[in-house]
Amino acid sequence: MAARRWTSATIAEMLASLERSHGKSRYIPRFDPMDELISCILSQHTTDAHSFPAFTQLRERYPTWADVVAAPVAEVASTVRLAGLSNQKAKNIVGSLQKIHEQFGDYSLEPLRAWPTAEAMVWLQTLPGVGPKTASIVLCFAMGRETIPVDTHVFRVSWRLGLIKEEIGEVKAHGVLMKLVPQELAFAFHTLLIQHGRTVCRAPLPSCEKCNLAERCAWLKSDGPGKRQREMARTRKRSLKARKAKKVEVPGGSVNDSKN
Repeated sequence: MAARRWTSATIAEMLASLERSHGKSRYIPRFDPMDELISCILSQHTTDAHSFPAFTQLRERYPTWADVVAAPVAEVASTVRLAGLSNQKAKNIVGSLQKIHEQFGDYSLEPLRAWPTAEAMVWLQTLPGVGPKTASIVLCFAMGRETIPVDTHVFRVSWRLGLIKEEIGEVKAHGVLMKLVPQELAFAFHTLLIQHGRTVCRAPLPSCEKCNLAERCAWLKSDGPGKRQREMARTRKRSLKARKAKKVEVPGGSVNDSKN
């Protein structure tokens, strides 16, 4: 279903409905902008259970960002190894710190507070390892800007509802959703869709019977959940058939694995 069915008014109604289910969103700053940036780089392709301890170890070992830049990259990588992909993440962290210092003369993102949001988004994405999601998180959670970080939950709920097309992917979804969602609703949109994606509109199959947005859901109206369920059943059937048909060669012929 086309995204044009959604207007500022219907998006506001949708968020009000989600608030009744998940509670009202409150903005609470987590880190200062620099801490937010580096913790986001560490969080890529891993979980908070791994990235947060890695961030803590980084800050404990290097009291200042200048200390991180001065350290051998291999040492930084060893410090954050718990976050995974530590060699690349260490290079991105050091490279980002260097570029920030070159731009602002300090290891600080505070000057971005005076920049228009769109310009700050573009500049942040010039840093090594920083894409639209990381840039949006820094601006949203550390500076209170009206951006929409698009994670897997926000993306999934958005395309299922028909706000965006699934094929555009998470990266392009940032720009499309920023144009579609009223600025004053951006933070609520991000947080409520995450909650809805985690608890109701889950992958691979949602709990549509619990969803108070079912009447507006493009995916449900196109029998998306039913098609997904049937597809999963066929996949399980093929897998079971393949396991039963699998044979191992033995002298004089072959027998099923279960007979070995």
